[in-house]
Amino acid sequence: MPTTPVKAKRVSTFQEFESNTSDAWDAGEDDDELLAMAAESLNSEVVMETANRVLRNHSQRQGRPTLQEGPGLQQKPRPEAEPPSPPSGDLRLVKSVSESHTSCPAESASDAAPLQRSQSLPHAATVTLGGTSDPSTLSSSALSEREASRLDKFKQLLAGPNTDLEELRKLSWSGIPKPVRPMTWKLLSGYLPANVDRRPATLQRKQKEYFAFIEHYYDSRNDEVHQDTYRQIHIDIPRMSPEALILQPKVTEIFERILFIWAIRHPASGYVQGINDLVTPFFVVFICEYIEAEEVDTVDVSGVPAEVLRNIEADTYWCMSKLLDGIQDNYTFAQPGIQMKVKMLEELVSRIDEQVHRHLDQHEVRYLQFAFRWMNNLLMREVPLRCTIRLWDTYQSEPEGFSHFHLYVCAAFLVRWRKEILEEKDFQELLLFLQNLPTAHWDDEDISLLLAEAYRLKFAFADAPNHYKK
Repeated sequence: MPTTPVKAKRVSTFQEFESNTSDAWDAGEDDDELLAMAAESLNSEVVMETANRVLRNHSQRQGRPTLQEGPGLQQKPRPEAEPPSPPSGDLRLVKSVSESHTSCPAESASDAAPLQRSQSLPHAATVTLGGTSDPSTLSSSALSEREASRLDKFKQLLAGPNTDLEELRKLSWSGIPKPVRPMTWKLLSGYLPANVDRRPATLQRKQKEYFAFIEHYYDSRNDEVHQDTYRQIHIDIPRMSPEALILQPKVTEIFERILFIWAIRHPASGYVQGINDLVTPFFVVFICEYIEAEEVDTVDVSGVPAEVLRNIEADTYWCMSKLLDGIQDNYTFAQPGIQMKVKMLEELVSRIDEQVHRHLDQHEVRYLQFAFRWMNNLLMREVPLRCTIRLWDTYQSEPEGFSHFHLYVCAAFLVRWRKEILEEKDFQELLLFLQNLPTAHWDDEDISLLLAEAYRLKFAFADAPNHYKK
């Protein structure tokens, strides 16, 4: 095949890579073995050795040229019905510090390096499960079989008399199928018990308890002592996204009640801007159990019975409360949790990619100017809602996912855009880019790659200072 022009190569390189490794990730015993790594605290050498062994065996079976052979790499013919390739750059793995020091100006070198990164990642983090995959990787029948197999595993775990939460976390790390996501989130968040017989009574009791709070506290929203809190909630909700959901009156009322009750019952922090965004993923996941929605951004609750909406409201409140229990110092006076995490991110990036860190410093861009929102809103303002939901599948599978692992995701998220960041030579343009990253068309595949790099960083920097391990 003739050498591909530089611009075309940037679009097709990832497809070339996938085409030559697609069967390396066929479901089987290796898949389960590697998938289990994601939730375990393994030695990094064990992780890398196992992943490399799978890739090495695959290469020997295939007998194909390696990626280092560049643009002349042979490519499988694409199916006629294959959709257009995604925008260039969106599917690249972020570069590590070793690549940042050896980066080459030639396009072929800069593109090949990120692709090679996947050879050091655990399979559980590199494959998109419970979401959409590139049709060029698997046939539709193979894909449906894989999804059906994973869905069966989830159903078996959830249907047992006592759900093995550790196994559920391992299985959920790479994404949760939509039909079982509501129940899985309720279990992983700690809202429902592992014992299946106790769940109905627990649901009934917690829902009754929440509406007792409503009856007791909600009428006080216009009292002088609480009116400022309620006014701020009332102002913030219309600013949330997606608009199609938030502007529905029923949804607005539900969110106002959830946020007001939480603020009243947590006086140490009260209501702080940013908490409002954390309601949306839980509400959307739980409502999708009762409606068919192609896109989570266009959920319509008008046809949902009032009693179902009441129960979803209570479930959303309790699951959001469980999440906030782990990161409440983000929202207490002066938000010390966020201040500390932004500082930790700065130190971490300086070790991961010194060139990017130095570039930001030279142009006087402070991490607090762009990363405060990443911590305050858990990246919800940076990626589409569908991506946030996929991200939270993994966060709820990780120990301290919303606090500790989120730090590594933010580091991977920043370095993911290293090329564009280094090209910006002006303070204003650089900050504007960091505050408006081009992620509007991201999907599950992009989030899986981001999580894979965050997972790699977590092991690669296991010898980080003690505050990274807290």
